[in-house]
Amino acid sequence: MKKFLLTFIAVIIIALTGAFWWYESGNRLAQPQTGQFEQIAADAAKTVAKITQTVVAPPPLRATIESPVANLSNAGVLNWTNAARNDNGGLKPLVLNAALNAAAAAKLKDMFAGQYFAHESPTGVGPADLARQAGYHYLAVGENLALGNFENNQILVQAWMDSPGHRANILGKYDEIGIAVGRGTYEGRTTWLAVQEFGRPLSACPQPETGLRAQIDSDRAKLDQLLAQADALNSELDAAKKPRGSDQVDAYNAKVANYNDLVKELNALNAQLQGEITVYNGQVQAANACVVR
Repeated sequence: MKKFLLTFIAVIIIALTGAFWWYESGNRLAQPQTGQFEQIAADAAKTVAKITQTVVAPPPLRATIESPVANLSNAGVLNWTNAARNDNGGLKPLVLNAALNAAAAAKLKDMFAGQYFAHESPTGVGPADLARQAGYHYLAVGENLALGNFENNQILVQAWMDSPGHRANILGKYDEIGIAVGRGTYEGRTTWLAVQEFGRPLSACPQPETGLRAQIDSDRAKLDQLLAQADALNSELDAAKKPRGSDQVDAYNAKVANYNDLVKELNALNAQLQGEITVYNGQVQAANACVVR
């Protein structure tokens, strides 16, 4: 009898052990992958390089000697400007550009109307703003201003050439120019104002692919959406109590599987985005190297 009782107890223990093993193995919880979201967010915020745009505007020049027979012309200023470029290293002549001409004319009119003599208007409009308003897409712009009754175009251009900042613009790495000269009333007297708008167009150097930049922006937006989804799902899993029933375990494991798929998609998209940014930044660096040549 005693032997039978011991055997019965042993059978019960084995049965209970087997049942416990079945529960643990049949209801094992899946584990979420570790998502390096902070690094992914940092990579997504990686700077996308920009094309270097320069604006050179030396202090406006006033005439030191006035002439009672002063007479200036746009064509004359262009001719003497290109003559100065030719005499100083045989630089290529600047070509008149319609948009820069419009910017120069707008500047001349605004200075007389607003009674100011400066590169920036009282409303904060500067040379770069004028170029953009005229539809001129540039890598570099420069502006020379002069006020006074210069006897002729040669004397005006020579006065600019005698001023280091204005000379640098005249002999600068520009391709195009806009010119406006005119006589009007300024500070209560009749006088001449002269404007030169220099420019190097955006088309002068190879440009980054606009389609690639659009793809970068699109992938960043998609990455942000996936990050938000993964963070929300991760919070749900952290807050969830350990499930017991098979239905609860299945539902929990389905969420874990969804979360792990999101992590894989995030990592893949992040790697793709970094590759796109690297290529785009290389294109920008090539364009900027062209600008300074």
